[in-house]
Formats: sequence, C-alpha cells, structure tokens
Amino acid sequence: MARGGQGLARVAVVVRAGAAPLWWLGVFAAGIGVLVPGLTGRRIGVLAGAALFVVAAAVVATARRKRYTALAGSAARAGRHDVLQDRAVTVRNWRRGHRWWLLLAFLAALGSGFAVPAAAGLLMAGCGVGLWLKSAWIGRREQAGEALLWVRVDWLVRGAGRPAGKAVRAYRSTGIAAGDAAPGGARRKAAALV
Repeated sequence: MARGGQGLARVAVVVRAGAAPLWWLGVFAAGIGVLVPGLTGRRIGVLAGAALFVVAAAVVATARRKRYTALAGSAARAGRHDVLQDRAVTVRNWRRGHRWWLLLAFLAALGSGFAVPAAAGLLMAGCGVGLWLKSAWIGRREQAGEALLWVRVDWLVRGAGRPAGKAVRAYRSTGIAAGDAAPGGARRKAAALV
C-alpha cells in the first residue's frame, strides 16, 4: 500500500450505480416503443422484449461472479490512512463517466422500436435489474463475511468503472459499519446509523 493511503469506493455501490439509469431509460424507451407499430408488430416486439429482459437480467446478475469471489476472498484490510468515498460521490462519478454510453444505448433502443417495438428498451431494463441483483448478491456476501468490500479509485478509473476488471488487482475490506452505504450499496437507513 502506498504511504498516505488510497481513495476507496464501495464495490457494491459501483455495481449498483448503473441500475437505476438503465432501468428508467429502458422502461421509457419500451413505453415509447409500444406506441409505434414497428415492422414486427407490437405483440411480437413485447414478447421478444420480455424474453430479452429475463435473459439480460440473468446474464448480468451472474457475470464474472468467480472474479468477484476471488477478489473478495483475497481482500486485505483497509489502512488507517485510506479514504472511504461517499456513496453519492461514487454514484455521481460512475454516472458521469458513463453518461454518453447510457445516452447512446437509449437512442439505439428508441430507434430499434421502429423495427421491433419495446424489445431493446426491455433489454436495457433487464440489464438494470441484473445490476440490482448483482449488488444484492455482493451485499449478502458482505453480510456473511461481516466485511464491506472496497476498490481503489485509481484502479476503477483505469478500468473504465468496472469493479472486477483487469485493472483491479485486489479489494480492500472494512468493518460492516464503515462508510455511508449499507451492504449491497443501498443508502443506510437513519436508524442504522445510531
């Protein structure tokens, strides 16, 4: 560890950061897509979208679990001088770094509605649900191990915001009460802070 400590972001918060934008943009794109008859018709588009929703949620929720497990298993304790990033800062940084990808995905989902209504929007929404499920899985691991998982911010930036990417070499861990986010990355309830 470098002298003076490192900036650390919660792994579950980073995973969860993309869930809400993908869900809401996907639902909005699907809702607009249903208004357009499209080449395949609304019924086929919605049925295809429902199938894509389920598949996307399952794939995103289970992707790279071995990598997350390996990094969590070898996590070292955070140092006294490490700086724990606030949940709001982590979410804002992730969304700011991915805003153009989210916009392009939304526009692509809207455009594809003229061919297969609602399908791409439901695919986006499924990816958002998959991220929520993955963050919940990380939260269960954190509670079972009674340790929160953190990733160095500089590795996160180098890895394009992926908390289990190649740039990430190890996780750090803290006690379950550290930081301002509950296990799984959600906001802590006010009663839990007392």
